[in-house]
Amino acid sequence: MMQAVMVWDWMMEHLLYVNLALSVMIVFFQRRDPKAVWTWLLILYFVPVLGFFFYLIFAQDYHRSKMFRIKEVEDRLCVSDRRQEYFLKKNIRQLDKGLKEDYGDLVYYNLEQAGSVLTSDNQVDIFTDGQEKFADLCRELRQARHFIHIQYYIIKNDELFGEIAPVLEERAQAGVQVRILYDGMGSRLMPGWRWKELRQAGIKTACFFPPFWGRLNLRANYRNHRKIVVIDGRTGYVGGFNIGREYLGRSARFGYWRDTHLKIQGDAVISLQIRFALDWNYAGKENLFLDSSFFENCRKGEEGRKLEKMPGQIGIQIIASGPDSRWRQVRDNYLRLIHKARHHIYIQTPYFIPDEAVLSALRVAAGSGIDVRLMIPCKPDHLFVYWATYSYMGELVKANARCYVYENGFLHAKGVMVDGRVSCCGTANLDIRSFELNFEVNATIYDQETTRRLETAFLKDLEFCREVTREAYDQRGLWVRLKEQGSRLMSPLL
Repeated sequence: MMQAVMVWDWMMEHLLYVNLALSVMIVFFQRRDPKAVWTWLLILYFVPVLGFFFYLIFAQDYHRSKMFRIKEVEDRLCVSDRRQEYFLKKNIRQLDKGLKEDYGDLVYYNLEQAGSVLTSDNQVDIFTDGQEKFADLCRELRQARHFIHIQYYIIKNDELFGEIAPVLEERAQAGVQVRILYDGMGSRLMPGWRWKELRQAGIKTACFFPPFWGRLNLRANYRNHRKIVVIDGRTGYVGGFNIGREYLGRSARFGYWRDTHLKIQGDAVISLQIRFALDWNYAGKENLFLDSSFFENCRKGEEGRKLEKMPGQIGIQIIASGPDSRWRQVRDNYLRLIHKARHHIYIQTPYFIPDEAVLSALRVAAGSGIDVRLMIPCKPDHLFVYWATYSYMGELVKANARCYVYENGFLHAKGVMVDGRVSCCGTANLDIRSFELNFEVNATIYDQETTRRLETAFLKDLEFCREVTREAYDQRGLWVRLKEQGSRLMSPLL
């Protein structure tokens, strides 16, 4: 106790020097957005002691060097660049001629910067309702014969998981390899005894950055926000739904839950499987790449038979990025899609806190006569994020974009649809956290029919929306303006 008091006294006496040293580190030794730098400097100035600990937990980059090992493993174990280029050239020829001419450079950019192979032999189903999505998932899980790999940001021990867990336990007892990867922060409410029960049933579990209760966690600000399911290498799921009763629309707080989730069958499942394996290698301390059967199954069906050619020839690239990435691949892919637009851009996101590059691109597009439409939720699940979102939305309203607030429950969908030709859906919001701090994964789809289905769902959602006009936005009250500006000031930290 006496030692703690002495440490505290020393910190108070040397507070100026501690703050000065930390300020030098923030400014000169870490790559940060200038707005984030100024925000942290202000926090250190006005809240010197607590600000120091907040910085340690939420802002320091010490563990990023360790996280880069994931990227190094990916570079070493994934398909070589030459084979990727051969595969890419083979598949890009199968794209529609117009898509190939207009988006070929985007395909190559994603390969070069994110290592994302274009696959063309895919079929895609779209789910916007949680009950339909999880009913389909359970049907596919019951048919698993080799392995089930599940990764979610949030897993809650409620009635939804109560429906899924028995299926997983039954499959594990039948000899199917079952692995569950979850985020320590997002799934913090799941009791430890439940994970123990699953392990006793033969299911392997791993936590990506375990909870920090009882100790200082210097990784709390980095979250694995990915939602991936791979079944036997033949079927994959990626999108916005987590596992919890609210995602079925059974929450009194949120009401109906509007989200977007993709079911993919075809070669793109290989990319989802590799992404899961890389995260599992890091969190589960088990190298799945040592067992080639996990990746052979991606190309073969039961008993080694080659999968029949899918009826749809849909081009897909799986784009993943996170704090272990040297570049902001998810952000850059969004940015390139916006730049490619010629007629319209439809965006759905629960959190709209873009960086300056994305915001400027959308403003320029709207000012150039492109039909830019943004849809956000009408109710908050995080207050500061909600009001910051409303503030950034206001900038698009002033730039002549059409902005809508979804009022039929909670909008959690993440999607960008461009010109009825190309779309991007997955786990990443259009916010700084998804661009820089979260581990995210999206599917970029080069297919007119699939993109038009997503756009049709967007246009149908407009029936449940209120448009925010320039006049209405300018009439908001003083208290709303204060909440917006205060939240926006904190946006580099959100």
